[in-house]
Amino acid sequence: MGNCCTGSAKCANASTPFESKVTSRSTASNNSNSTTTANKLASRRSIGSSSALSGQIAGSDVQVQAASAGTGAGAGLKSFSMSELRAATKNFGSTSYLGEGGFGCVYKGWIDEATLAPTRPGVGRMVAIKKLKEESFQGHREWLAEVTYLGQLHHANLVTLVGYCSDSGANKLLVYEYVLRGSLENHLFRRATQPLSWPMRVSIAIDVARGLAFLHSRDDSPVIFRDLKSSNVLLDSDYRAKLSDFGLARNGPTGDKSHVSTRVVGTRGYAAPEYIVTGHLSTKSDVYSFGVVLLELMTGRRAVDDARGGSAATLVDWAYPQLGDRRKVIRIMDTRLGGQYPKKQAQEVAALALRCLQNDPKNRPAMADAVLPELEQLQQHNSHKSSSYTSSTPAPVHGQPGRRHSKSKS
Repeated sequence: MGNCCTGSAKCANASTPFESKVTSRSTASNNSNSTTTANKLASRRSIGSSSALSGQIAGSDVQVQAASAGTGAGAGLKSFSMSELRAATKNFGSTSYLGEGGFGCVYKGWIDEATLAPTRPGVGRMVAIKKLKEESFQGHREWLAEVTYLGQLHHANLVTLVGYCSDSGANKLLVYEYVLRGSLENHLFRRATQPLSWPMRVSIAIDVARGLAFLHSRDDSPVIFRDLKSSNVLLDSDYRAKLSDFGLARNGPTGDKSHVSTRVVGTRGYAAPEYIVTGHLSTKSDVYSFGVVLLELMTGRRAVDDARGGSAATLVDWAYPQLGDRRKVIRIMDTRLGGQYPKKQAQEVAALALRCLQNDPKNRPAMADAVLPELEQLQQHNSHKSSSYTSSTPAPVHGQPGRRHSKSKS
């Protein structure tokens, strides 16, 4: 990802394969079938993976060059040497350390704005450098995916990849723009942080929707992000959201195909039920994950919190029964908001989340044609009115948590 906050366990790529116990909202019979199928998928995940990856892992710098020649991927990226990145991070010292995740450790570094050469701390441009663990076999595939996709995809709501390093040894690194305010996950769930206001949460949802709409609407082939979650949404200095961690992204279906079939990977609590059960992946899989992130923004609760126990442990199972009843939506709203949100707007966002979370992917709205326009219209409608919050609060001011948009009324 573009950067991470100190101490976060999900600073780097924390995506994990699904466990067979993960189920969707369905009948007991369907749950049993889902578990059986998921078990079969889990048992197949590692079969043949060694031979499939052997060509990727050997000489991945050559693969980056080949991708660049064929698709433009990596054409604008700098190939850093290991010595350059050591200089940029003070030899990956403790003062440069930002955090660690499944992919490896993340460090902050400094490079020259123009030449991208390493500089001393405080001079030039700060970057986030993600270093692959040497023992991480799956990480090689994800490293290459990041270079391939972020080398050719450029959008205001996607994190910027500056360059990469792939030396003759086992060193594999990625160099990103430094995204100042860290992950949405930290802002929603760390109690020491100032709560994001409702207008800011809506703005973040719109930014995420714009990023996904861009990926899904590519003319040659849609890109499925496949690992949307709050820890993979980064916030810049103006609290503008950017999608990060493209290690699990892949090309979507083309022509008259409705899906692609692939191994089941991702993060528990965010993935679409049909993907968990069958391995069928489509842009509508991302829409489901977006619905989960919408719920996190509304409720301030994690997608999965085993400490809560029972149905309350999974956010979708806990919130879903309330989403269809406009009178009950207030029951699931984040108490840290202090009631400071337009009730009607919250109900509209809940209704949209409900549609995104439908079990049948055919019933979920498309990101570019429905989700994004609806959110933008909702924001625009409320920006032309003064707020009807349930208590009086100073109007949000741009550039601070919860202060990005003018105060609005439903």
